[in-house]
Amino acid sequence: MTGEIAIRAGGAADAPAVAALHARSWRTAYAGLVPDEALGDGLAAEREEIWAIRLTADYGDPASTPTLLVAEDPDGPVGFAYLVPEPDGRVLLDNLHVSPGRTGGGIGSRLLRAALDRAAPAVLRLEVLCDNRRAVAFYEREGGLRTDERTGHFPGGYELPEYEYSWPAASHRP
Repeated sequence: MTGEIAIRAGGAADAPAVAALHARSWRTAYAGLVPDEALGDGLAAEREEIWAIRLTADYGDPASTPTLLVAEDPDGPVGFAYLVPEPDGRVLLDNLHVSPGRTGGGIGSRLLRAALDRAAPAVLRLEVLCDNRRAVAFYEREGGLRTDERTGHFPGGYELPEYEYSWPAASHRP
């Protein structure tokens, strides 16, 4: 049930909660898809550092500044999406994560709709591991069009096949 969920713009104060949720989500969603060492003991600290930097950086022009969207219930954040404006005019949905145990209840759909609204009128795109079948099915159900297939290069030197999905501006939901 998502009735109690609010979606709001996030900021630097959200970094610790977003980092913790991100690490939990990776460990659940990517188990068996990425090398075990990528999900190991250093993951939480790595996510904390990344989110602290992302959410306090000065990107200059507001049009170039990424946006954090936080889905929360009365107990705190239960999901987030992070949108990054790209030089070509598109917007990268760099992250969309829902707390393990809360997936399948509509939170991800609400975050994606909020991301589409925020990105409009630009094309929204994302990259997803080909083997992340649950995420692939979700993005296809939500109207994403597969627009590319390539090899993703990840920290630690590993490479994995990934898809790109896009939502052309004309297909954004009202």
